[in-house]
Amino acid sequence: MPNDTINNAIKKASTSNESYEEIVYEGYGPNGVALIVEAATDNKNRTAADVRHAFDKCGGNLGTSGCVSYLFTKKGVIVIDKANCSLDEDSLMMLAIDAGAEDFGVEEEIYEITTSPETFSEVREKLEAEGVEFLEAGLQMVPSTYVALDEAGTARMEKLIDMLEDLDDVSEIYHNWEE
Repeated sequence: MPNDTINNAIKKASTSNESYEEIVYEGYGPNGVALIVEAATDNKNRTAADVRHAFDKCGGNLGTSGCVSYLFTKKGVIVIDKANCSLDEDSLMMLAIDAGAEDFGVEEEIYEITTSPETFSEVREKLEAEGVEFLEAGLQMVPSTYVALDEAGTARMEKLIDMLEDLDDVSEIYHNWEE
């Protein structure tokens, strides 16, 4: 390949005017499951068409802005593996609550700490200072209610999530499906 071709490609890429825009899509999946889809795109029309196609193909409906967001609350969520945590349950809970956590949940293999968006960084930093390792830590849209699905609804919902995850522009998917 000639050097001129390579240099022209580099120059074109470095002077590109592409700007990505963050867009949030809301809608209902199978059996009324609420979904929020966050995307970053350089072509809103393409992304909207792709997301709408996924909803339509799987028995859902893409809605207007605000149609499901009232069912979710932005929260900080920190997930810790019990097996890799050096602190016992009570010590970890007291540390998290003293740092500003709103809730501390215990499941079979994990601890889940919930914070407000404002206190998330502080709680995370205090836990890191104690050497606690996270499986997951970030701000998420947490549903206030959940929807249970039958076998057919579960299959359609899994297909919808897979189709949305396969889209290059989609960055996050939140839902209130009780898995």
